[in-house]
Amino acid sequence: LKNLGENHSTDSLRLIVTDGLFSMEGDIAHVDKIVQLAEKYDASVMIDDAHGLGVLGKNGSGTVNSFGLDGEVEMIIGTFSKSLASIGGFIAGSYDLVNYLQHNARSLIFSASLPPASAASVIAALDIIENEPEHVEKLWENTNHAIDRFKELGMDIGKSETPIIPVYIRDNDKAFIISRMLFDNGVFVNPVISPAVRPEDSLLRFSLMATHSIALIDDAIDKIYAAGKELGIY
Repeated sequence: LKNLGENHSTDSLRLIVTDGLFSMEGDIAHVDKIVQLAEKYDASVMIDDAHGLGVLGKNGSGTVNSFGLDGEVEMIIGTFSKSLASIGGFIAGSYDLVNYLQHNARSLIFSASLPPASAASVIAALDIIENEPEHVEKLWENTNHAIDRFKELGMDIGKSETPIIPVYIRDNDKAFIISRMLFDNGVFVNPVISPAVRPEDSLLRFSLMATHSIALIDDAIDKIYAAGKELGIY
């Protein structure tokens, strides 16, 4: 950013783009520090909150809200396919920004509108998230329980702090093998290998929902641990 500020015209747009909640390892962007940098170097900020909406912040309001920075980020983009259980996506920003994109974004101009049923599903999901906070509370109850359980068993989950928990295998082949073993044993977890992550950081992506029971979570973790022991990981 310092280099951009020194070597590029002050008339050019400087845009900092980041995920809010990263999808592979579940870490959270330091939005507060990013906003400070943007102010220092006269840049705008765009947050992709595909995985933060419905999870972080007050009543699942998202990553920016969780830092108390509502109104301080110029653009928030996201998808309707995660916590909102539909299709499509959104860009949230100022009236002028949204109006400009509506008339100038080529990917939007020649696209069909969302099906009414999909839009209605999004509205209904937002109403549930906003008016029934017990679902987000249960999600975090499940998350904290799972993290504690992984740690009790001595399993490598890095610095996990969100419902996306990386179970590090650190071997591409074993990540695929163990995911297949688990699938055959009634547990579905996604193997994540390079280039999605560094080769030494291959992992199983353990994703939680509010509808998971504690018993179901414990059973899944125990099966992951048993499969890992069989492969010599633990």
